[in-house]
Amino acid sequence: MKIICIGRNYREHAKELNNPVPEKPVFFMKPDTALLQKNNPFFYPDFSNEVHYETEIVLKINRNGKHIEERFAHKYFDEIGIGIDFTARDLQAEQKKKGLPWEIAKAFDGAAPVGKFVSTSRYPDIHNLHFSLKINGELRQSGTTTDMMFSFEKIIAYVSQFISLKMGDLIFTGTPSGVGPTKIGDHFEAFIEDEKLLEFNVK
Repeated sequence: MKIICIGRNYREHAKELNNPVPEKPVFFMKPDTALLQKNNPFFYPDFSNEVHYETEIVLKINRNGKHIEERFAHKYFDEIGIGIDFTARDLQAEQKKKGLPWEIAKAFDGAAPVGKFVSTSRYPDIHNLHFSLKINGELRQSGTTTDMMFSFEKIIAYVSQFISLKMGDLIFTGTPSGVGPTKIGDHFEAFIEDEKLLEFNVK
């Protein structure tokens, strides 16, 4: 199982970080050791003082494939969930400044909390889904999949040109604006529409 993450897929998020808007999907990867499930707590790493949250819709791949055409991409997932792409922003900025890869800021243990997965069939239109994050009961992020620059199908088609997808792989599809720092003691609740699918504490 691998975790593929799409960056800068919401225009307003790219703007808030002063990043250029991409013409093609930008992706990076996290190892399976980054996965955090079953509402287990996230332990704040001692190597960073600026861990940011990024709330994202997550696709679960249900069959193996490569060089997938966009028109067939919908057949490669039938469940979605919500997750947090934790980023050590201070380490990321340091790596970017040096022109170095920044897996150190994205791929650390526990950096990919993921909640319960549900069938896409329960939603009338997965391309018009609302999702949100509350921290300590306060709304921090709110997004809609209609604002994605690259749809789920475009992401699958693009990534599969380079990397074969396998059953059980997860794709984080990008975050809307509103990312920010987290701290020890925070309580996270993440929703698709009005259903809470992820909840955990920061320790």
